[in-house]
This record gives sequence, C-alpha cells and structure tokens, in this order.
Amino acid sequence: MIEPFSPEQVKCSGQRRLISYGTSSYGYDVRCADEFKVFTNINSTIVDPKDFDENSFVSLKSDVCIIPPNSFALARTVEYFRIPREVLVICLGKSTYARCGIIVNVTPLEPEWEGHVTLEFSNTTPLPAKIYAHEGVAQMLFLGADEPCATSYKDRNGKYQGQQGVTLPKA
Repeated sequence: MIEPFSPEQVKCSGQRRLISYGTSSYGYDVRCADEFKVFTNINSTIVDPKDFDENSFVSLKSDVCIIPPNSFALARTVEYFRIPREVLVICLGKSTYARCGIIVNVTPLEPEWEGHVTLEFSNTTPLPAKIYAHEGVAQMLFLGADEPCATSYKDRNGKYQGQQGVTLPKA
C-alpha cells in the first residue's frame, strides 16, 4: 500500500537528526520529495482552479525549499500510495511544522486512489519558512470501513488517479 515503506519511525540518519518519518502509533509519517513548486505573484494573475496558470509557480529541485511570507508551495510525497477499497486516509501536518506556522493541506485519499500525494505547504507567517526534503512533513491516518465502498475513486475514473510528481489543479 505504501512504497517505499519504513516499518519503524526514523529520527536520524547517521549523526544528522531528521524530522521523523515512517510508521507511528496509529498512522504513517510521510516524507516530502525534493521537487517543489513555489507560488509567485510575479505575473499578477488571478488564481483560478478552473483555469490555473502554471506560470504562477517557480519549479525547484532542492533538499530545502524556502516559502515566501504569506505564500505557499506544492510538493509531493516520496511515498507512492495504493489505497484499498475499504480504507479512507486523512492527512494532517506534523506538529513540528504547525508550531512554526506552516500548515500542510491534503485532501483525503479516497478508496482505490493511487499515486504520489501532492502536498500544499502554507506559510502563515510574515517571515520566510523552510521545508526539508526527504524528512517527515505529515501524518497519514488510515480509517478502515466495515465493508468496501459502493463507488471508489478508481470506479469514478478520478482525474488525479495515478499521479506522478507535483500535480497542479485540473479542471
């Protein structure tokens, strides 16, 4: 269901401390990959989810991402998910980031959805904020149902099914 999978919580790599990732008490802490799209208002366009302008982002591949004050960035999980038909997944940001004013937003992962999860990081502070790639950023909570759902994301041919990389809004 999760690839790559870490069966225990990882908190360090050699001498370097990490923001933890892997299996936790009742969930799984995901990592952020090193691919980012940082929002910019340089083109002064209107943010329209039905007609999104890709020029509203600057693409970055790096071990860290600096998000401007009162702005946001998109990223993706290192992990690829395949959600079973009788499971719904809810994602919440890690407290380490929340305590710095960085909010992680992800919509629920519906039954039979699969792909890399696109993560949205909102910097609610008046200062630049740093996100670390290859470290924990959010926790996935898995909710099991008593029976499989009647109609899954796959059944509906959801537009984000099988997404790879950072995926922008689709109308």
